[in-house]
Amino acid sequence: MSKFQRSWLLFKASVSIVARHRKLLVFPVVTLLLTAVVLGFFLVPIALQRTGYGFGQPEHWTAVGRSVFSGTSGSIDATPGGADANGYQASFQLKPLGVLYCAAAYFLSMFLATFFNVAFYHEILAALKGDAVSVGRGLSFAASRWKPILAWTLLAGIVGMIIQRLEEKFGIFGRWILGYLGMAWSVACIFVVPVLVMEERPMNPFELLKKSASTLRQTWGESLVGYLGLRFGGLLVVMGSVVLLGATGAVCAASGNWWPMGVVAPLWLAGLFLVAYVTSVASHVYRCALYLYSTEGTIPAPYDMEMLQMAWKTKKG
Repeated sequence: MSKFQRSWLLFKASVSIVARHRKLLVFPVVTLLLTAVVLGFFLVPIALQRTGYGFGQPEHWTAVGRSVFSGTSGSIDATPGGADANGYQASFQLKPLGVLYCAAAYFLSMFLATFFNVAFYHEILAALKGDAVSVGRGLSFAASRWKPILAWTLLAGIVGMIIQRLEEKFGIFGRWILGYLGMAWSVACIFVVPVLVMEERPMNPFELLKKSASTLRQTWGESLVGYLGLRFGGLLVVMGSVVLLGATGAVCAASGNWWPMGVVAPLWLAGLFLVAYVTSVASHVYRCALYLYSTEGTIPAPYDMEMLQMAWKTKKG
């Protein structure tokens, strides 16, 4: 019961910071919108290329697909799902143009995600230190670090592509091992963005990874307990809302009048989305609080020593 109580206090502390600095909720939305716009510049030229057909004609989109993919058909002994009546199954491969566009979109999306995360974390750390949050200041700071952001994007993107390609080539056992390797890589990178923000001198991507991994290694990953605590706090809110929704349904069934459910159900779904969104932002706040505690020994309000030590126990010796 004490662990549940501490998890709930951790959840409330993280959410309270988001509530006091509501501009933090803007960053994920800005990231999504601007990433979609930039990626649109890559996709629109392909979609709107001249094919001799109107955009509303199926032939146009078939021609667009052929400009990106090369299709082949191979005979097969058995006819599995996806094969036609003659026992042939189509396979598609990216043409050089498609490979170029996919690679560019992949690295650009990773660069934008890292760029906006740097801006986001810069302002989270400012909020934890008692300063007001400024979207413009965060973006300006990220722009000043575009070179290390680009270098990290290239390293992370290449490693991610290598792991994905290897997973496609190996069997189930190999994919299982590589899946754990990918998870280990993701965990090792968990503090890369805070390091990139907090370090005064620009660091190359290998230094960023080393600093992130060493911070995690010093604590042996107990921060995962805190993340579970945050998720548990959000789960409590969701369970409470489910009880209210069930009570509304019971009242509607007893009265034979279901129109209140038509009002409550959409509000309930919107509330679930809001809780998930706020919990996600709060988890980033918690990560920054842990980083400050582990590197500087400071405990940002409204956290306390017990909350952070619950999930962040430095190894002896």
